[in-house]
Amino acid sequence: MHTVRGTSIRARRAITRGMVISTALAAVVGVMAPGPATAQPLSAAASTGGIGTSDTQRVDAAAVVRLEPAPDVLLLSDYDFIHALWQKAKDRGGKLESVRTAAEEAMASTSAEDHVQFIITGIHKAYELDKRREKDQADADRAAREARSQALLAVGISSTPELLALSDENFILAIAGHSAAGPEVRAAARRALASDFAARREFIVNGVREAHQRDVTNKLKELEERDREEAERRKALAARTTAAALFRITPSEAMLALSDDNFIRELLRSAPADAQKTELYSAGQRAVLSSDPAEWKKFIYAGAEQAYKRDDEARRKKIAEGNRKLALQIQATAETGGMNPNLVAEAKKALASSDEAVAEFLKEDNQYRARRQSLQLTDVKLAGWYVRQSSVDDGEIFLTPVDAKRKQADREDATWTVVPALANQPGCYSFESVRKPGYYLAVPRRDYWVEITPDAGSAQSRLDLTWCARTGFDPSGTSFESASLPGKWLRNWQGHLFPLEYHHGDASDATWKISPPLAP
Repeated sequence: MHTVRGTSIRARRAITRGMVISTALAAVVGVMAPGPATAQPLSAAASTGGIGTSDTQRVDAAAVVRLEPAPDVLLLSDYDFIHALWQKAKDRGGKLESVRTAAEEAMASTSAEDHVQFIITGIHKAYELDKRREKDQADADRAAREARSQALLAVGISSTPELLALSDENFILAIAGHSAAGPEVRAAARRALASDFAARREFIVNGVREAHQRDVTNKLKELEERDREEAERRKALAARTTAAALFRITPSEAMLALSDDNFIRELLRSAPADAQKTELYSAGQRAVLSSDPAEWKKFIYAGAEQAYKRDDEARRKKIAEGNRKLALQIQATAETGGMNPNLVAEAKKALASSDEAVAEFLKEDNQYRARRQSLQLTDVKLAGWYVRQSSVDDGEIFLTPVDAKRKQADREDATWTVVPALANQPGCYSFESVRKPGYYLAVPRRDYWVEITPDAGSAQSRLDLTWCARTGFDPSGTSFESASLPGKWLRNWQGHLFPLEYHHGDASDATWKISPPLAP
């Protein structure tokens, strides 16, 4: 077993330096005689200098992500140009999520044709998905704001900008504390506040209105015992007020006094422009075109409410469908790359759950966190030993036993965020330290051992921080070739990690498996 047990790298150094430095140094500088390597790339690498697209096609692609197509950008290889597009899409956050994911899928491919097709058509198709999602989300956000106004109108609370700008929790508290809120509204508000986001949203969109209707019904029952005619009048007024609220209209006394058919006509005439493409508006049109007074009354008392709920359900379904398509795209891209099984698992978990879970998964911070993985050798004798960094040893890297019972800091030291290669190379990745964000697994520049260093922004720095995934020397795992030192592989040597050539020998010292993150 190629390890030395100890409490720190410094302790191991005292034991191993004299024994391994000369051998490791020779390997790092290429003195060791080359042997016939058995590991091969996953597929033939695309030419890093190849340009198969025209300036016009590149300018069109750059416009999608608002990338300035300067002369130096237009001279990049297709792969490097895609990486530049990816970086701009990444900077835009959720607005270009489909573009970013499609770019990652293209970068994971070593096919020059895939790179060309992404620039010519793929980025534009992905952008259409992003635009559709953005429009659907904007519609949903506007509907959420309108739902607040409708809730206030239904209960009889004056709408103010300050009230509408409150958080969901404070908005519900404001309704519950208002004198216009009846016992049913207050009780429903308490239940919503004690529940989750979805329940609070449902209370604002539908629950306030429904609870207020129960309050009205209860009052009418009391009144009906004394004055049936007055009870019916109030019931009609309540139904009309509620129907008008769904159209975001505060009805005047004159409007409330109209006949049923003319009241519906006034609703349609006064409806905001954006409401005229809704099922609510269409249902009102169908009702008013009927010559049956029962249809008018049915719309006012129940039909408007039912149509409004169909509109709301359609908006939710549209958003959910777009989110699920994007989550499936992210899952497929991660499965193709093979380096982010935790991201795949989180995507599957969300897709198997609720629409809210999918939306939560798609948040940028959650996706980034889902890229966390831990790294082990395939050597069964080292089961439970992981690659970790050591802050007390100035960011050096070594193998050590770590498990779920260890303290959080130790588990974070042995967890890495696997991201697309900083050096813009297909089939390659960078490993960012969870414990020290912005620091990556790197070939040594100041010592012999692999270490973590920050991204200095230079081409050489990013090569130093990039490792290319290849078919494992041991077929059960993956071997990582340094992008900075071709022919040198990430290898274990007595508990230290070095970039070394591989000779026929113990393949498990140079073959790794991507494990679930110790610090999820």
